[in-house]
Amino acid sequence: MRVLVCVKRVPAPGAKINITADGQDVDAAHLGFTVSPHEECGVEEAVQLVEKHGGEATVLTLGPGDADEQLRYAASLGVQQAVLLQTDGTPWDPQATARAITTAIVDLESENGEPFDLVLFGNESADSGGFQVGVRVAHALERPMVNAIKGIELDLDNASVTAKREIDGGREIYEMATPAVLGVKEGINLPRYPTMRGRLASKKVEVKVVEVDPETGDQTRVTLQQPPEQVSNTVHLGDGPAAASAVVDVLDELGVL
Repeated sequence: MRVLVCVKRVPAPGAKINITADGQDVDAAHLGFTVSPHEECGVEEAVQLVEKHGGEATVLTLGPGDADEQLRYAASLGVQQAVLLQTDGTPWDPQATARAITTAIVDLESENGEPFDLVLFGNESADSGGFQVGVRVAHALERPMVNAIKGIELDLDNASVTAKREIDGGREIYEMATPAVLGVKEGINLPRYPTMRGRLASKKVEVKVVEVDPETGDQTRVTLQQPPEQVSNTVHLGDGPAAASAVVDVLDELGVL
């Protein structure tokens, strides 16, 4: 059984984001980087599936050489193979990104002689939140795809996968033939922390680097805009028992009493 999980190097969630002077990119001078929370759950899901069914998990990213950090983090959690589609660091639009990833998947499957049973994406990336790349890759590969997944059950004997996602007031359940593509949503699992042994082992993992040339799709970024900062006021209700009546008044205003 083979699983591929695609991740993206993004600024750490919660950091203050500044825009470059030309309005075309995020100023990364003082930022830390990680993978999107949905993709972190995707990595964990890939590792769990391999632990349960056997086989091999591969992590792939498109980005600058510094994205080696995110690949090795995935390796420290139990992913066996890593692939970097190395760019010069300039942002790619979703169409170009999807084309490059599709080509890489086809090449990896040709080298191995069999397709990945599952290709996992995060539901959306933490920076652009475009919801596009996974869908575009699945369409190009002509494989079934469902987003917002919070439950995966593989049936290797029948070459199928059952995927579950939550909706208002219930749950949708999909059964698809494999190979398939799924967009994983945060909350499908609780990602593990790497062990010291895992971190040491990740340094020995050979990252396959594939140079990819910048491409352009049919989408053009016009500009990024910094959202206005929101200022909130804090009201001190009092100290000790004297604040009890004020707390009751606030709860009454909120309609929780």
